[in-house]
Amino acid sequence: MDMTISGGGLSIKTTTEDLQRAADAIGHNSRAGVPTGFAKDQLKSYVERIENLEQEKKSFADDIHDVYAEAKGNGYDVKALRTIVKMRKQDAAERAEQEAILETYMLALGMLADLPLGQAAIAKVKG
Repeated sequence: MDMTISGGGLSIKTTTEDLQRAADAIGHNSRAGVPTGFAKDQLKSYVERIENLEQEKKSFADDIHDVYAEAKGNGYDVKALRTIVKMRKQDAAERAEQEAILETYMLALGMLADLPLGQAAIAKVKG
C-alpha cells in the first residue's frame, strides 16, 4: 500500500512493506509496546486518574491563592505567612537548626549588633 509521510516540511512516499522491511532491518517490531485490550484500558485509567488529580491540584492551588489574597486584604503580610507555613512543615529539630544557622550568619554580618541579644552574643565571643 502506497502512503505519504509528512512532517517538518518533508513529504516521503513509501509503502507499508518498505516500512516493515526497515523496521525488521534494525530489529524493531513496530507493534511492540502498543497496548491492547486490558493494558489499553489500564493505561487509559491511569491517564484519567492523573488528569483528575492534576485538576484537583490546580483547584487546591487556586484555593490557597485565594486564602493568601484574603489575608492580604485584611492587612496580613503574605510573605510572612508563607514563611510561617514553610516553617510549620519542618520538624522542630530541623527548624531549630535552620534558625541557628540563620542567626550565626546574621551575627557574622553584624546584622544583630544593634539588638540586646546580638550585643550579648558579641560580648560572649569577645570573651
